[in-house]
Amino acid sequence: MLSDVMEDYLKAIYQIEATSGPPVSTSAIAEYLGKTPPTVTSMLGKLEERGLVEREKYKGVELTAEGETVALEVLRHHRLLESYLAEHLDYSWSEVHEEADALEHHISEEFERRVADALGNPTVDPHGDPIPSADLAPIEHDETDALTDHPVGDRVVVARVSDRDEEELEYLAAAGITPGTALEVVDVAPFGMVTVRTEGGDEQSLPDSVAASIRVKSLEDADAASDDGNGGNGEVQTT
Repeated sequence: MLSDVMEDYLKAIYQIEATSGPPVSTSAIAEYLGKTPPTVTSMLGKLEERGLVEREKYKGVELTAEGETVALEVLRHHRLLESYLAEHLDYSWSEVHEEADALEHHISEEFERRVADALGNPTVDPHGDPIPSADLAPIEHDETDALTDHPVGDRVVVARVSDRDEEELEYLAAAGITPGTALEVVDVAPFGMVTVRTEGGDEQSLPDSVAASIRVKSLEDADAASDDGNGGNGEVQTT
């Protein structure tokens, strides 16, 4: 049996790998989890002993096949729980992350199956993140980039947003910026603000740090995926 903390580390490594690729540095894990580098180094040694990660000196760690399977199972629990809390218990999307974090390590496989059935076996959670399949196959991540990567005039569709900051999520919900929403970049200020026009015609100025946490697809790519039946987040909304 793995401890909750071990599972948290494996989930964190998987999520960092998904955005920046392996190997994952000790400092990146420490920042992600809010731990000190020595604490992370100690835990990585324990995970390596169990065959869950491979370490390369001075470079970082990479999940083994077994470690990836554990991470996918925890992520499946987490994202199904977020979806259930939002859909059936009237939690806002800004509240579900912390609750799911507390529950994800402690549900049975039967409970997981029943939650998935009750939700109609969704493929994404409320924040647009893909839910691993029941067989825990590796996730095939869609090609996305950060909103901050786009210049003025680009038209994009929100694919997913980070679920780790409650205040950020509340702000984005109030601004009408959620997965599936079409945006047009109308200004990129030199001092770190990105202004977008939402589908209702309103303009919203986002701090660079918030814009960087929003993953988007080009409008053309999103339309093509929707036409192929692979849109994932539902019908694309356009202005």
